[in-house]
Amino acid sequence: MASGEEKRQLVRYLFLKLDPLWRRLSVEKQIDQKVELADTIRGFQAKCLLRSYSTMGTRGDCDLMLWQAAEELETLQALETAIFSTRMGAYLTTPYSYLAMTKRSIYDFPDDAEHDERITVRPQDSKYLFLYPFVKTRAWYKLPHAQRQEMMGEHVRVGREYPDIRINTAYSFGLDDQEFMVGFEGDDPGDFLDLVMELRESDASAYTLQDTPIFSCIQMSLWDVLDSLGGASVSELARAAERDSQGFVAVAALDELPPGASKRVYNGADAIALFNVDGTYHAVSDRCSHGRASLSEGSVDGDGCTLNCPWHGGKFDIRTGEPVDGPVRVGIRKYRVKVEEGRILVG
Repeated sequence: MASGEEKRQLVRYLFLKLDPLWRRLSVEKQIDQKVELADTIRGFQAKCLLRSYSTMGTRGDCDLMLWQAAEELETLQALETAIFSTRMGAYLTTPYSYLAMTKRSIYDFPDDAEHDERITVRPQDSKYLFLYPFVKTRAWYKLPHAQRQEMMGEHVRVGREYPDIRINTAYSFGLDDQEFMVGFEGDDPGDFLDLVMELRESDASAYTLQDTPIFSCIQMSLWDVLDSLGGASVSELARAAERDSQGFVAVAALDELPPGASKRVYNGADAIALFNVDGTYHAVSDRCSHGRASLSEGSVDGDGCTLNCPWHGGKFDIRTGEPVDGPVRVGIRKYRVKVEEGRILVG
């Protein structure tokens, strides 16, 4: 990995289907098994990005989807193994599972302010995710780059007419059967339908070989996703427990972060840089507000207060997240930290 280049992420969309026989279990068993499954999945929140979606009512062949992003394939593997090791896992099957990786586009979009940020996955809080695998024809790759650039420019111009729809593209070449995984986030299915209809008339559309199956996914909390499967409800019970925890999530064991060490952890969709500065723990957003560098790879000055960005020399007050010096002008988010039973928790 070249200096100043952020490590790419592996992206996986895992779809699960529940055997209807599960709904015949007693209420007590349903509650116990939902809580066990939720706790198992939530146990990976510190290791990878996790977003949960329901496909109940939108697909007949799958019931829920977990959008994941991690630095290592083994993390994704361990999560799926853990899911199928639960009691509820015995009633789950995997009708679809798509693997991809982030990569900077080979096309130039100078007017796209977010273009340089797409090497990391940062979901929005949109209500819906419209997702599908995508394959271009071989004839597309034989075209001159300039011609493809022109057609992709048209594609982007059409997309800008729908500012409330955000595209997420990940690359699957050599990793999975498709070439790309394309996901559109938005709050209005009608906007997405109109966008797709208009894109059908673009020149690039003639070089589409496959863009199905298409999944319309509804974003929900993990507890609500599990309740959307039917059976006994656990969401109210879970919300009460989360209120009692004051919103803290365990992200690391104490022995994983000795004095002077730093670590990138996750809390849902948030990437967090965690530091041990002479026995005091600090947690801030992992993304530099200037060049999007991973701050967990930065250093802390001897004063124990100044966090140095590893790319362009930006400096932040690690105690508050406020900018101190260098090219940074915008602060970063500061998270609450506490230590409990040999674990580090952030909230």
